[in-house]
Amino acid sequence: MKKILSLALILLLSISLLGCVIEKEDTQPEQEDQNAGELQQAGPADEEAVTNLVENFGKKLQLVSLQAPEDTLKKSMQENYGDYVSPELLEKWINDPLNAPGRLTSSPWPDRIEIQNINKLSADSYEVKGKIIEITSEEKTNEGAATNRPITLVVKKTDDNWLINSVTLGEYAKSDSIVYKNTEYGFNFSLPESWKGFTIITDKWEGQAIEGEESGKVVETGPLISIRHPEWTPENPRQDIPIMIFTHNQWSSLQEEEFHIGAAPIGPSELGRNNKYVFALPARYNFAFPTGYEEVDKIIQSHPLHPIDE
Repeated sequence: MKKILSLALILLLSISLLGCVIEKEDTQPEQEDQNAGELQQAGPADEEAVTNLVENFGKKLQLVSLQAPEDTLKKSMQENYGDYVSPELLEKWINDPLNAPGRLTSSPWPDRIEIQNINKLSADSYEVKGKIIEITSEEKTNEGAATNRPITLVVKKTDDNWLINSVTLGEYAKSDSIVYKNTEYGFNFSLPESWKGFTIITDKWEGQAIEGEESGKVVETGPLISIRHPEWTPENPRQDIPIMIFTHNQWSSLQEEEFHIGAAPIGPSELGRNNKYVFALPARYNFAFPTGYEEVDKIIQSHPLHPIDE
């Protein structure tokens, strides 16, 4: 009898243990599925955060004038870019603003970044490729783009915050064009096909002292190169494209109002610079509104000057 009871007890214990094993095996796949689901959800969530970061950063570009005085530019970058960009990249842009994204001219201006694709580089790093869309008042009303510029951003997660760690800017989109190459001062200038056969007119700009005994006297001069449309004639003149050339010291003196150029209350606007010269557009260069001034204005808005370091 005792043997029978012992066997029955052993049988009951075996059935109980078997049930536990089966239950454990049944619940393990369910737990694995749940963990896999959580991992799958983490990817889209991070991608959405990166997308929002880049798009919100793109809306700030028009608020940063890259040609503002140094103190103003630094403050503007810190206020508008500080929440989106790593401190190291921000410092780099402050020291080299012409290689930073932002507003170069009054029109067109950067309106947004359109994302084309996002690639995951690692668990805490994404590469984002897209275009900076620039618009004028016309595109603001009718949508579209005046021009666009490729941009590649690397976004990294640090201390639970996504920040833009590096940015690579491409060349502005251009239609079929011809190029004026100036090897003396180091720049190229892109022109529409209709300007084929253009001529170059050389002159000089003069800067007058503002204060002191030399007030009103010419104290600085430099080259003034004008690109002239092939259809220009003395009887029917067309708008030239004038390019003033300054040394870096001359440009600094002009910004510090040590001399002025012409009677306009505002000074020339910078088109670009290389390691020796600053290239600028004269103030009110098209004040007479000659034939073709609208076309020249559109050419200038496409950022056609490309400096070359010597």
